[in-house]
Amino acid sequence: MRIYRLHLPAVFVFLSLFGYAQRPALSPATQQYVRVDAPKVILEHVRVIDGTGKPAVDDQNVVIEGGKITAISAGSDIATVAGATVLHLRGYSVMPGIVGMHNHLFYIAEPNFRADWSAEPPILVPQMTFSAPRLYLAAGVTTMRTTGSVETYADLNLKREIDAGRLPGPHLDVSGPYLEGPGSFALQMHELSSADEARQIVDYWADRGVTSFKAYMNITRAELKAAIDEAHKRGIKVTGHLCSVTYAEAAEMGIDNLEHGFFVNTQLDPEKKPDRCSDSQGDYTLAHMDPAGADGQALIRLLVNNHVAITSTLPVFEGDIPGRPPLRQAVLDAMSPGAREAYLYRRNRPANKKSTRDGEMLYKRDLAMERAFVAAGGLLLAGPDPTGDGGVVPGFADQRETELLVEAGFSPVEAIKISTLNGATYLGRQDSIGSIAVGKNADLVVINGNPAAKIEDVEKVEIVFKDGVGYDSAKLIESVKGRYGEY
Repeated sequence: MRIYRLHLPAVFVFLSLFGYAQRPALSPATQQYVRVDAPKVILEHVRVIDGTGKPAVDDQNVVIEGGKITAISAGSDIATVAGATVLHLRGYSVMPGIVGMHNHLFYIAEPNFRADWSAEPPILVPQMTFSAPRLYLAAGVTTMRTTGSVETYADLNLKREIDAGRLPGPHLDVSGPYLEGPGSFALQMHELSSADEARQIVDYWADRGVTSFKAYMNITRAELKAAIDEAHKRGIKVTGHLCSVTYAEAAEMGIDNLEHGFFVNTQLDPEKKPDRCSDSQGDYTLAHMDPAGADGQALIRLLVNNHVAITSTLPVFEGDIPGRPPLRQAVLDAMSPGAREAYLYRRNRPANKKSTRDGEMLYKRDLAMERAFVAAGGLLLAGPDPTGDGGVVPGFADQRETELLVEAGFSPVEAIKISTLNGATYLGRQDSIGSIAVGKNADLVVINGNPAAKIEDVEKVEIVFKDGVGYDSAKLIESVKGRYGEY
């Protein structure tokens, strides 16, 4: 890729006309990862995948000014433009920035985890405030929901620092602390004691700036209902990785979103008791819920009629299939030595730890349920649940989620829409992000390939534009090499 930078006096005209000077100044810590920063940027002769599900359009010029997309036209050679940077991009594609809807800023660690899968308690959830934001941005994630926070003050402060230009990273939709009942897997999660406390927690964190909440596996119906009602009073949405509460119960309560596709719905699980997580944790229900059968169709109708979005998190379940996912060197390189060792121990399951679950069957059934949900008019979102578990690492796993949506039966441009515009729609930001159109934020991913024809090319990210500033993907990744899992 050839990049020409032209620095002429007309730059000051652009600053004035397009409000460029109002953008927060980038700190040296952020500026060192910027590859393109000019009042006007022209992406010349680029293939546009606009995020709406429409076919890609070859040979286009896209103009960015003041952090916005100001023009899209047929490709043409640009000789010189005062104050502009011209990127010559024949053979390249541009797609909207990914809107990650099940992302995290922490890593799950089991102390002294060994090859025989023994470890020592307690499970810990260290914060990845340094490495995760850089990996997300490097992979093309320009907006993300934290989808349950462990260190919520840290996440809110990180959002402030990113928005001020002092740290690199995506735009953050910060979730409050997990809304969880007794029996949580992590000591760092608070356990609710009543519906009144659920309301109090929602109000406390809404006052401090969180913009979403996530209910977790052991919440009661009363606590969930109280949290949903209180959040809705504040204009805030609630999602859930549920178990004690079924999908149907949550939908009737008014929940906005359900996580992990259809993997964690427990409504058909044997011996499911009210307000208690079943032993099966949804495996039985998924195995016995035919998307074309009465139970599957009734659930899908209920979700669609109640406007409940579903978040597909396929990478975190792909690891249940032997030999998957394919090892990707860049993912291994990003991990700390301890995280890499734990992942490879997990991948090389010892003989005495063979699972009784039919992971491949459950995975295929979830794919069928997700397809049926979309066919019925449901809003499917995308996010990989990146906590290091199963090698699911921020950014890289967001790309993998898009690839697996194609495996699920969606076309590449449909998968890209699910990963971009659908998330923006859920967040109510579809007028500013999620697709490529004049007037929208210049949150764009420049790819050396054509993911509209070969979805694996979504991994070939070179530049990520956020608010019109182009970040160097390779530099961001290099800066956290060997650090994910450490900090």
